[in-house]
Amino acid sequence: MGVCGWGARPPPGRPAPRAAVAPTVLALGAVSLITDVSSEMVTAVLPLYLVTGLGLSPLGFGLLDGIYNGFSALVRLVGGHLADRGGGRHKWVAGFGYGLSAACKPLLLVAQTLTPIGLILAADRTGKGLRTAPRDALISLSSTPETRGRAFGVHRAMDTAGALVGPLVAFLILRETVDGYDAVFTVSFCVAVVGVLVLVLFVPGGSRTKTDEAVRAAGAVRATGARGTVGATGAPGAPGTIGATPENGTGPIAPGKAAAPRPTLRAALALLHRRDLRRITLCALLLGLATVSDSFVYLLLQRRLGVPDRWFALLPLGTAAAFLLLAVPLGRLADRIGRWRVFLAGHGALLLAYGLLLSSWHGTALPYAVLLLHGGFYAATDGVLMAAASDSVPEELRSSGLALVQTGQALARFACSLAFGTAWTAWGDRTALTASAVTLALCALFALRLRPASSKGLA
Repeated sequence: MGVCGWGARPPPGRPAPRAAVAPTVLALGAVSLITDVSSEMVTAVLPLYLVTGLGLSPLGFGLLDGIYNGFSALVRLVGGHLADRGGGRHKWVAGFGYGLSAACKPLLLVAQTLTPIGLILAADRTGKGLRTAPRDALISLSSTPETRGRAFGVHRAMDTAGALVGPLVAFLILRETVDGYDAVFTVSFCVAVVGVLVLVLFVPGGSRTKTDEAVRAAGAVRATGARGTVGATGAPGAPGTIGATPENGTGPIAPGKAAAPRPTLRAALALLHRRDLRRITLCALLLGLATVSDSFVYLLLQRRLGVPDRWFALLPLGTAAAFLLLAVPLGRLADRIGRWRVFLAGHGALLLAYGLLLSSWHGTALPYAVLLLHGGFYAATDGVLMAAASDSVPEELRSSGLALVQTGQALARFACSLAFGTAWTAWGDRTALTASAVTLALCALFALRLRPASSKGLA
């Protein structure tokens, strides 16, 4: 790859494309929106349900939270490999993951102790791990390098719209029903089923889309005599699902050009030999080691401000609202000025949020400031990281390459949840958060030294 994903920008003298986002991205965004309504309904009440309802200690909650947020790391490579190996099975691997997560929701109705709840959460996160890389690969393959930041930003914004609605629905259910938690889990399951149906009915299959677009693109080349990249619309340079060019693997291979790598697990792991992808993965892993779980952030805010239990489910709304408002603008900014800058700035926002939680300030604006910075952190890092990694991975191994980055990040966050819960139990929440803030600052400084050399002029 000639241009690192951190610094991807349009070629000199060529304005950035402003075409509409591909329909595949919008369809996947709708699936994620509906699914996030379901999952965030559970996520919003789970900390309170486990700590207050079942009486778990911070260490026990840290273990379950680590499983909930990090267990998917164990299967992300499997999901990415299956999608790549199947020659276009991205949709169906993702669909199986969505279906597995949906099936876990009603099981929470009968689980009352640590072990069964842990197993259910592990199965739920297995579904998330299977679906994430194939879904992001479909988004990447549906976009041009110059517009990937915007495409991921649009998807993350739609995803976050669901995250905004989910806690609100959970809050209303808890307020209006007697057996509130059971009602939340039941409604969550019904919504998740709708998300799976939307995926099956409206997201095009990878292999069919690729074939159709390659045929249409080839016809456009013959009709116009154009040379170079042809997008899915048949127009030169137009963004679409997949263009028929030797570079992206859908057209004939030019003489002397190496054949596309076969999608095997060994080939996927060999992607780490690519300097840019290796550095991106290492940055995601290091910074993930100091990324405190959302649930712990909300518990810290509740204890700091004395938020009543009935209002706890509304705290994630602040993060979701900030994420929703900033995802697309920051994605476009990353396309324009470089993804490395935006990615590190996002972790700077997270460090400021930790600082506010540790400060002596008790003003009424504190929760708004913390949640704004928290949402800004996700808007500047989540989709931007996947857009950057996409530019460093060949199309044939796109799911596997993205899964490598996601696996490193998820394993690091799993370790952070365990360590934070242990530190909270042993020394208190303030000491645990101070250690996390110091670790984040040190990891960010080290990440500055890993800035990919090919992203010139973006320091």
